[in-house]
Amino acid sequence: MKIESTKLKDCFIIHDTVFGDNRGYFFESFNQQRFKDQTGLTINFVQDNQSKSERGVLRGLHYQHGEHAQAKLVRVLQGRVIDVAVDVRLNSPTFGEHVAVELTEDNHRQLFVPRGFAHGFVVLSETAVFFYKCDNFYNKASEGGILYNDPELNIDWQISPSEILLSDKDQQLPLFSEAIKSIRFTI
Repeated sequence: MKIESTKLKDCFIIHDTVFGDNRGYFFESFNQQRFKDQTGLTINFVQDNQSKSERGVLRGLHYQHGEHAQAKLVRVLQGRVIDVAVDVRLNSPTFGEHVAVELTEDNHRQLFVPRGFAHGFVVLSETAVFFYKCDNFYNKASEGGILYNDPELNIDWQISPSEILLSDKDQQLPLFSEAIKSIRFTI
């Protein structure tokens, strides 16, 4: 496991060592002790989630408030996505900034998204199976989000806007300037 820092504090790209031969491949997708040794963060995942989506499906940008905030470790099992994390911690020097990482079934990259970040992804392949570990349980009453195409965030989703498919809920998310009025995340 090689951990690469991003421009956002505590948000990391994880490159796994893949061992392959004519039978296929093997890799360790997460090791709590190695993660702690390399990042200084102690994480205890309690919930795994998986979704399958078609090309153009954009899920996000989502977060959970307060005691139900979640850190996530995300990866793609099949297909290709652009995965985005936005720092929404009010006192962070990178508040309002984002990272976008291509995750594919072949590059085996993972993105660690800490608490205090909004998260989303868009599918660039015909379909994608997306997997993520969370360090806190989902709580519907604690949901929050930011509209994916907020001009202030200026995220390049690497897909034509005409191809993007959103849920009804995600179409109604507020702009960043409105969402931050109720955000209470800090470093």
